[in-house]
Amino acid sequence: MGITIQQLSVFLENRAGSMDEVLAVLASNGVNIVALSLADTAEYGMLRMIVSDPVKGRAVLKENGMSANLTDVVALRVPHETGSLSKAMHQIVEGEVNIEYMYAFANGEDASAVLKTDDPARVVDILRGSGFDVWEASEAYVSNINM
Repeated sequence: MGITIQQLSVFLENRAGSMDEVLAVLASNGVNIVALSLADTAEYGMLRMIVSDPVKGRAVLKENGMSANLTDVVALRVPHETGSLSKAMHQIVEGEVNIEYMYAFANGEDASAVLKTDDPARVVDILRGSGFDVWEASEAYVSNINM
């Protein structure tokens, strides 16, 4: 049972059309995007995605000359209740684990927060011990497809 999922991370040139190229390659190869986050600096952008097939996504992007990597992340299930995310984050802080970045997406019955941390196994233990759950890869990669 995997406790992490793989995030597809793509370095983008900061120029018009670079994101469109990435999305077109993924689409033409049947890779569905479940969630994404885009951050930029003056020189480049970082596109982080949860996709239906991260290994295939990385391969087809590299075949098209794009810089893509896979990163292990935790996908926390967040109930649609006021304060749920706050409670989960408080537990992680109490457990003294650092979160490098986070982004969220809604997917029907609950929401999800994708967490990049220096100790994913500990984060999963903390979350599960506090009554939260995490997405398995088989669920996360298809979470918005069959709705």
